[in-house]
Amino acid sequence: MHPDLEPSQADWLEVGGGHRVYYEVSGNPAGFPVVFVHGGPGSRTRPAHRRFFDPDAYRIILFDQRGCGRSTPPGETRDNTTAHLLADIELLRRTLGVDRWLLFGGSWGSTLCLAYALAHPDRVAGMVLRGIFLASDAEVGSYLSVLPGAWADIAGGPASVVAHLHALVGQGDLKAARRWWDYEFRVMSLEDSAAAGSAPPAEEMLASVRVHMHYMAHHCFLQPNELLDQLPGLRAGPVIIVQGALDRVCPPATALAVAQRLPGAQLRMVAGGGHSALQPVMAEMLCAATSQMHALLTSGAKNNARGP
Repeated sequence: MHPDLEPSQADWLEVGGGHRVYYEVSGNPAGFPVVFVHGGPGSRTRPAHRRFFDPDAYRIILFDQRGCGRSTPPGETRDNTTAHLLADIELLRRTLGVDRWLLFGGSWGSTLCLAYALAHPDRVAGMVLRGIFLASDAEVGSYLSVLPGAWADIAGGPASVVAHLHALVGQGDLKAARRWWDYEFRVMSLEDSAAAGSAPPAEEMLASVRVHMHYMAHHCFLQPNELLDQLPGLRAGPVIIVQGALDRVCPPATALAVAQRLPGAQLRMVAGGGHSALQPVMAEMLCAATSQMHALLTSGAKNNARGP
């Protein structure tokens, strides 16, 4: 990964509904704009996420989605839907004076990148996607079935598990939030024993899982196959998909389905790679992808990467 660096700009964007979205900019102010779209739902950006990009080549933009990370209020689910998040990304683009930018997102971040590209194709120069997730019931069911017996006390299958935890976490039940959090790290530790880390402070965990279950309970505010069915007509620049072959959270079959339908997409299956973007083998491939993408986007005639 590229060296550590600090942001040159950090602020909050008023996006409506009482939400303030945290964003930061680092790297080269004259570089090609790239926006990092974090996963979850309910996760956050971290300093390590700046390191996927060459700071001399890119103007690196990170933001925390509504209710997430440093955005306020933490864990807020009112006025918090996929449509709201897409509008926030577009407002951020306009606020920073970007004409077209590279989208970089993994897991839930890949969902938002695809949805944004479908809504605003003229604003997308290209995409680097990892661990594709399309928010289908089948994907959620597959994820909840990785560890047999983990939800044996909740009758009715994956939908019941989501509904049960959504209700409890919405009431502030820390035990339920921790149960979901622990399950995710148990699944990821099957791929890479170093992937599991310490849990965050209780209130941060509760806020994160509250947003996550809000989206899961509402099918991420997307219709069945809403994204997949529209991909064949999408023209939004070059696309590189980096997929861990051992990913148990977002299995490779979804990345393959997207690559088959998305014009010009390159799928790079990483042997030994899991779900975490910070796993060394995955991080190396993602950094290689952003370097290649920069060459693609800046070769030939001057592009119109930045607006006034």
